[in-house]
Amino acid sequence: MNHTWPISTVSDASRARITTARVAAACGVPPLERTRLAAALSARLRQCLTKGGSWTFVLTADGGSLRAEVSPAPADGERPWCVTVPCPEPAAEPVCEAAAGDENALAEALLGADEDTALVLERLAEQEELVAFHRDELHQTNQGVLALHAELDAAGRAQREAFAAERAARREAEDARRRLTFLADASATLTASLNHEEIARLLPELLVPEYARTADVWLFDAEDERGSSVPRPAAAVIAARTGRPQYAAAHPGGLPGVDDQPPSALHPNRSLLCVPLPARSGPLGVVTLTAPGDRWNPDDAVMLLELTRRAGGALDNARRFEHNRDIAETLQRALLTDLPATPGLRLAARYLPATYGLNIGGDWYDAFRQPDGSLITVVGDVTGHGLHAAVMMSQLRTALRAYAVDGGSPGVLLTRLHMFLHHLQPDLYATAVIARFQPDEPVLTWAAAGHPPPVLRGPDGRVRTLDAKPGAMLGIPLHQEIADHMEPLEPGSTLALYTDGLVERRAQGIDPGIARLAAALGAFRTETLDADLDGSAERILDPMLSDSERDDDVCLLLCHVDSHGGRLLDGPAGPGT
Repeated sequence: MNHTWPISTVSDASRARITTARVAAACGVPPLERTRLAAALSARLRQCLTKGGSWTFVLTADGGSLRAEVSPAPADGERPWCVTVPCPEPAAEPVCEAAAGDENALAEALLGADEDTALVLERLAEQEELVAFHRDELHQTNQGVLALHAELDAAGRAQREAFAAERAARREAEDARRRLTFLADASATLTASLNHEEIARLLPELLVPEYARTADVWLFDAEDERGSSVPRPAAAVIAARTGRPQYAAAHPGGLPGVDDQPPSALHPNRSLLCVPLPARSGPLGVVTLTAPGDRWNPDDAVMLLELTRRAGGALDNARRFEHNRDIAETLQRALLTDLPATPGLRLAARYLPATYGLNIGGDWYDAFRQPDGSLITVVGDVTGHGLHAAVMMSQLRTALRAYAVDGGSPGVLLTRLHMFLHHLQPDLYATAVIARFQPDEPVLTWAAAGHPPPVLRGPDGRVRTLDAKPGAMLGIPLHQEIADHMEPLEPGSTLALYTDGLVERRAQGIDPGIARLAAALGAFRTETLDADLDGSAERILDPMLSDSERDDDVCLLLCHVDSHGGRLLDGPAGPGT
């Protein structure tokens, strides 16, 4: 089927549009496609009428499609316009020409077009409902997304707050660990010393500059010894009087366990923390600290109070140790013997108390005559230290002199001392070495009980250690008979008796020390020992003790036989007999 119309007026365009709609309906074109076809054709025909001229409309229905074409006159040179839609049904008989002038046919065509439009509108309404449904779903989805974003934001804020709280807790834990570590290390440093002046010096070094800008340690007895008074802040005086920590600043500190005071007149622009140094009998002094910044952190202040308390305990312990040390050293020196002057035999002794801790009190030396004229020399060491050891040393010294009055060899005397100490003090032990020089006999008799061996230098300078088997320590729960040993004694010989504090070192043991003592003794000339035995003793001690601090007492007793001959021990007895 093929229809052709000239298009020059609006009526021509209307007939072409109506005919196209009717043919499309007859061919079974769906309403939506018919509406699109009619709309497109109407738009094109309006363009043609607007441009003017002669136009030809051709409508072709064959082969299952409907084709509408609008072409200009050949002289215009413009390209034709066409549109094609599928036709599900075959085309009906041509009715378009018969209806061209029929008004009823025109009305019928318009009604058909309205029906198509109604169908299209109905479809559009359905689509609008569908769009509204999807729009509602989209709105609900958007609301859900917004709610999800809100929850995510809340979760993010909660997570950030949790992270911030965790970081704050970690910082607090690290600060607490740092304070505890500092407190432990500082306490160990302070308590390691038994010198109260060293403790007072160490305390500011530990605190400045991390926890205090300045630190002043005011010790009450030190000020009394100086006889002068240094101006002190009022808060420090109050702390000394009340025994409570004081804080002096322009604004209250609010520190736990600390009383607030007005600013100090001596330091009006600084925050002062004045903490007493506690002890058993009362405060020993006051530590005055100035804040490293504007003020102290409360946790730092608590740590400073605890450190000051421990420093007070360390000072109190150090002073008690020093007091007991002084008493023990005084007793020790009071009990040391004035060496007797003996013809043909020179004696020189040295006693040095320990310089570290309270390790003095147990070492002693002695020299005295027996009724038969023999000279007894002894060096001993009581186990333990301090005042108790000094008292026990004095009892052993007195007991030995009492036993020696009845005579007896060195071994017999040591055996009696062993029984005496075992019954008097079962838990206390001692070591000792005794050497006896007999008148006009060139023989040395000696015995030892758990003591370092004597060292004997011959007149030719050769030195040997008298290492015959000694007895066990005095006082141990064991019955023993301590044996005597005898050595030839030529003029010019020198015997060295000593305690372990002279030769023993913790890192080396005792044998290297004995070898050093033998080398030092062998380095002297016999003439030097004859002329200056005291000076020789000093020159032995200097190299022996210069390598370390003395953590034990040191005793050295040199016995030198005069090399010029003469009768040994002949003549009147000197002091100490």
